[in-house]
Amino acid sequence: MSTLVVCVDRDDDIGAKTGLTTPVAGWDAVRSLVTDVGLADPEDASVNTLLETLRVARDLRADDEEATVAVISGAAETMVGRDRAVAEQMDALIAEYEPDSAIVVIDSAQDERLVPIIESRVQVDAVDRVVVRQARDIESTYYLLKQFLADEELRQTVLVPIGVAMLVFPILLLLTGPATAVASITAVIGLFVLYKGLGVDEYVADLPAETKDALYSGRVSIVTYVVAAGLSLVGVFAGALRVSDLAVPTQGVLLPVMAFAFDSVPWLAAAAMAASTGRLLDEVIRNDRVRNSYLNLPFGVLAVGLVVRGFSAYFLQREGFEEPITMPHVEVGSLVVEPFLLQPGTRMALFVVAGVVVSLLGVRVSSYVSGSALGEEFDEELAE
Repeated sequence: MSTLVVCVDRDDDIGAKTGLTTPVAGWDAVRSLVTDVGLADPEDASVNTLLETLRVARDLRADDEEATVAVISGAAETMVGRDRAVAEQMDALIAEYEPDSAIVVIDSAQDERLVPIIESRVQVDAVDRVVVRQARDIESTYYLLKQFLADEELRQTVLVPIGVAMLVFPILLLLTGPATAVASITAVIGLFVLYKGLGVDEYVADLPAETKDALYSGRVSIVTYVVAAGLSLVGVFAGALRVSDLAVPTQGVLLPVMAFAFDSVPWLAAAAMAASTGRLLDEVIRNDRVRNSYLNLPFGVLAVGLVVRGFSAYFLQREGFEEPITMPHVEVGSLVVEPFLLQPGTRMALFVVAGVVVSLLGVRVSSYVSGSALGEEFDEELAE
């Protein structure tokens, strides 16, 4: 099997600097050509390309394969003339050496365009692109840009937002001023980066299919998700109404946040419990065995809601924006408990204890339903 290792120079830099006429074929001739080109222009990348051509031919010969090394170039004024010159030189080499295949060695994107011309005349087994180490970044940048522009998804993801930002920015600059324009564009770019970085686009793309599948499969969770969304809106609205109350000071941040949490947490916790209950029912319907995580989730949501409610009530009651809880008169046999007020610390402690109790109750219920002991449940939690 004979292989033609051919170095392609479309711009004829080799012929222009040495005065030689291509094609140049044969080991000794190409090796002499390397010296001539190096002496004429030591910084020319063609020197490295010629050396790579010799190296490839040497490696093939080391594997007991017949290899012929040659150099062709486009010795003409126009681009069409250069391509035709390369085709004629390739025909002459094929007629003389009759190779079974060829290996093309190039050093630029322009030379790569001649590969189809060579492939139309002989089988091309490989294309060896030589990148000079000092110019690796410059040469690779071209190929990265070329690959980037060829990818439709990348163009839509990067170029379209940049183009829209460049169009909208001067309009905002004229209408609102530089500060507002810069802030608006920066905010939009930040939202877009988060949108892509957090994978929201993939979730939004899959949401219609998942919703359709849930509707057709009769999942209970699709109804509970709607209920959870409604409860969440009610909770946000209730919290906003509490913050807008004139009785809550707006000079600071802590008390408005606590007021919002105090009124919204019960609704938000109910929304989370509705959603988690729907997931639990779907799991019960589809599978014989319910995973502990689905059983623990409603109890965990209720426990977190109790703890947040207790802490927010502590701050509001300390500042006088929430009335203390009055414990009623209780008589149990000979035990009599007089009415008393729960202080902020005691109220918070009771809510925290209630949260912990609910959480432990969830662990106990899940371990009972799954058939495992409570100790085994704790061991699983520690292992995770």
